[in-house]
Amino acid sequence: MTNIQKILSQGEGLTVEFKRAKGQLPLSLFETVCAFLNRNGGTILLGVGDDGSIEGVDPDKAEILCKNIANLSNNPQKLFPAFLLAANKMEFRGKTSS
Repeated sequence: MTNIQKILSQGEGLTVEFKRAKGQLPLSLFETVCAFLNRNGGTILLGVGDDGSIEGVDPDKAEILCKNIANLSNNPQKLFPAFLLAANKMEFRGKTSS
């Protein structure tokens, strides 16, 4: 079982959040980031429905979404104090249930 499959099988919780993001960043992304930073960190999977279903991200927009996360995390109007976030683009092909 891959790390992504493990996260999906455990579902959302205090350190895991799923967000739909087909072609743009979700409006609530930085609220979730802030909540995780106020605790012990966490993992946000973009392109995943609340039920853990993989919806994906438009492959033509994935790179720009990663850049937007990095740029916006350094914007005090989105996140204060600024915290440089690392966004990783992953291709996932697998079952979402075990």
